[in-house]
Amino acid sequence: MPSIESALQSCLQPDADPIESLALLVSAVRPKPLKDIEQARNSLESLCFQLDQYPSYRVPVRNALLSLLTDTSQVSLYVEAGLVADTGFFSELSRRISNRLFPALIQRDHLRDAISLIFSNKDDHLWVNGVGEDCWERLFIALHLHEVDPTPAIRHTCAEWLDAVQILSYRIAAAGLDQELLRNEPTIEKFESPFLTQNVEARAFLEAYQAWLLDTGPATHDGKHILVLLDQCEQLVQKIRRNAMQRGTSIALTYKLWHLSQHIDRMEKLLVVLHDWSNVESRENGTHVFALASELLRGENQKNHVSNHLRDSLGMIALRMTENAGRTGEHYITETRSEYFGMLRSAMLGGVIVAFMAAMKLVLAKLHLAPLTEAFAFSLNYALGFVLIHILHGTVATKQPAMTAAALAASIGETPGKKRDLSQLVNLIARTVRSQLIAILGNVCMVVPVAIGIAMLVHMVSGDHFLTPQKSLELMDSINPLGPTLFYAAIAGVCLFLSGLIAGYYDNMAIYNHIPQRLRQLPSLQRLLGKVRLERFAVYVENNLGALAGNFYFGLLLGSMTAIGVLFGLPIDIRHITFSAAYLGFSLTALDFAVYWQSVLLPAAGVMLIGLTNLAVSFTLALIVALRARQVSFAQERQLVINLLQHLRSHTRDFFLPPRKADEQAVEPEKNDPET
Repeated sequence: MPSIESALQSCLQPDADPIESLALLVSAVRPKPLKDIEQARNSLESLCFQLDQYPSYRVPVRNALLSLLTDTSQVSLYVEAGLVADTGFFSELSRRISNRLFPALIQRDHLRDAISLIFSNKDDHLWVNGVGEDCWERLFIALHLHEVDPTPAIRHTCAEWLDAVQILSYRIAAAGLDQELLRNEPTIEKFESPFLTQNVEARAFLEAYQAWLLDTGPATHDGKHILVLLDQCEQLVQKIRRNAMQRGTSIALTYKLWHLSQHIDRMEKLLVVLHDWSNVESRENGTHVFALASELLRGENQKNHVSNHLRDSLGMIALRMTENAGRTGEHYITETRSEYFGMLRSAMLGGVIVAFMAAMKLVLAKLHLAPLTEAFAFSLNYALGFVLIHILHGTVATKQPAMTAAALAASIGETPGKKRDLSQLVNLIARTVRSQLIAILGNVCMVVPVAIGIAMLVHMVSGDHFLTPQKSLELMDSINPLGPTLFYAAIAGVCLFLSGLIAGYYDNMAIYNHIPQRLRQLPSLQRLLGKVRLERFAVYVENNLGALAGNFYFGLLLGSMTAIGVLFGLPIDIRHITFSAAYLGFSLTALDFAVYWQSVLLPAAGVMLIGLTNLAVSFTLALIVALRARQVSFAQERQLVINLLQHLRSHTRDFFLPPRKADEQAVEPEKNDPET
């Protein structure tokens, strides 16, 4: 890293390139580490002192900066840097990966590429923004711009701003007529569209501003009306987003809305900057220029970041998917005592069915089928069993987190910044914890005795035990927590998390593709079921397609995971609390309960730890995705943990037991209040 003195001396060379000279100065000022803002401020102060005191240094640096603004094309910087491309998710991902491996051609006559060369570190925006506006103002004062005529550079920059506004305006108008948007908000076609009206106003504004800039017309331009129209455009975008939560969304629609919002925001910022420059009173205020420059630099630094593209794009897609999963997840969270004990009964029913599913899996394992056939049989057993549990209104405890996490994150809402109220989320987490604990209790308290009953019935009918003693010992050893059991339980937790995303996807697909409405109009189904039964069937599909698909695919994931491990030679298997508890019941019966209590203690502890791992992994993954989708910051996450611990200490009962009847009666008026 060169010193500031040597960087300034290099600017004195007669053939010094402006871009290289400025790049050397930035390299001299750049702190190490980049987050050391104090070091960056000290370096900039030192540079300001040198420029202010020594004209021999000041003149070439000033000339290099003015030459950069005068001789380069700036439009691409304003209409592309930091804005999502309209090529789509996969095309943009491919572009970023290819540019990382094989950088794009640098055009030194474009300001965007010049900035990439000057601020070459991908994290330069951290310290540039961190030092603050006042530090950069002192730098411009130290350049003594009043000693020269900066009019050519200023006029060229303003003209480039105007061209950028025109391009953005046309893009917004074109995007506002997209069929995906019209499909979700038909009123855009019926009434005067602000997407088109803003373009008409923008053209008039640009003509008036250009005339004023060339001293051929009065200062009659005013961008306030355009800003009002752009605000109406953004309100329409938000309305379409809300409609998409009810009517379903697609990756294309999500991406187009994101693209449109960014272009509206960039056009607004350029209009504000143009207004500041045309107004004598606000011309000296560089706040808006500095904010725009910081945004442009950050976008240019991160233009090839693959991880940022994946995080932002998938986060928004996950937001739309979790909206649908969140509504489903509300059914898994109890509030009153009746709902609490209703969850217990539902979980007990789920435990009964899982005991038979576990028995069927052991029967299939005895057949010693070919690996692929066996995986297919296991998958169908799991999948059809989970679907049956859902149809009969049963509950599998570990299926809750993938759904409830989305409902928890949905309680935060989408209010940006630090205004989010996390108190509602803390109360909802408490309700969720006790709901999941009672569901686990209901599953386990039924699956073990039913498994024992099945094994004893088989022994009474056939005279042979359902399992051999050797197989029983193998099953008990498979749930021993001292081995790889908890790792396998974590894999099952990942499967649970994926099933929650799948459920959200299918819920969204049912709404977006109008599946219920299309079912209602099928002539064959009308003849087969009749109108009344067909209506009930369509409503059931609308409300349950996601849950059915999530359960089915969860079964496929569990059944095929072992085969995937064998196929790729990986130590992959699954452990699920309810099935593990069933296997413990089968094993004890096969051994005629002739085991020491110490031998049972370890597998029993393994069952509990498996359940804890299943819940923790699936819940954590789902909640992280949902929180990231709503852009909850790290500071807010930390505050959430603090609030949660405080609530656990002061209201421990809320995490284990439902409210007393008196508390329920106090809450009931709130639930029935139409304003709540």
